[in-house]
Amino acid sequence: MVKCYYTLLTILLFSACAETSKPKEPEWVDLFNGKDINDWVVKIHHHEVGENFGNTFRVEDSIIKVRYDQYGNFNDQFGHLYYKQPFSHYHLKFEYRFVGRWVPTAPSYTLLNSGVMFHSQDPKTMPKEQDWPISVEMQLLGGLGDGKPRPTGNMCSPGTNVVYKGILDPTHCIESTSKTYDGDQWVRGELIVLGDSLVTHIINGDTVLQYSKPQIGGGVVNGYDPAVKVEGKLLSSGFIALQSEGQEVDFRRIRILNLDAQQ
Repeated sequence: MVKCYYTLLTILLFSACAETSKPKEPEWVDLFNGKDINDWVVKIHHHEVGENFGNTFRVEDSIIKVRYDQYGNFNDQFGHLYYKQPFSHYHLKFEYRFVGRWVPTAPSYTLLNSGVMFHSQDPKTMPKEQDWPISVEMQLLGGLGDGKPRPTGNMCSPGTNVVYKGILDPTHCIESTSKTYDGDQWVRGELIVLGDSLVTHIINGDTVLQYSKPQIGGGVVNGYDPAVKVEGKLLSSGFIALQSEGQEVDFRRIRILNLDAQQ
């Protein structure tokens, strides 16, 4: 009996140790709580960090809404809503849809156009007159209803470059292979970002674009602090931001799986 007791005790202790040493599985976390944007930071061109000019970013019906009803002339007031902390290796999921109106005084290319910025500089490092953050953008486009293809989930590079198909590609925007999505339907976007290595864009479950080695370089960004724009610096982490550039758009169900623990 004594021998059996100690054998059983040994088995139980071994099982307990094995259980405690088992690595914890990463969990999906909601970046947007469906109630407010208190965990987010606004930066709009011509305005100081934290000033939500015109109530551009607002929450209604568990949706982050980008609206311009309190604007006059758009005046290149491109805006971004940044989550409060940076990330490096992660899987991001979100849903978006184009709604409402486009501001006619905004540049014509912003029609049915928005985006999710990532590996972005800290908004606190952006001067008042900096137009775009130094970042990589998963560009979101809506179909124009003319029957012509207009893919979404593209890559644009304000102040950055990426390696695409094995070469450092200075092209500002690289098209994805996605379908065209017309109207105000919800579209599911995903980003899998592995530090300064591979980046994958996914639209409605389909992989539509891959590239690697995101790094600082190139043009497009204006009014930046030169100390921040270090040419050739690989971007292994940064902030995630939702874009406003003249088209009304909705975002919801923004979730992240932090993969840093698996590195």
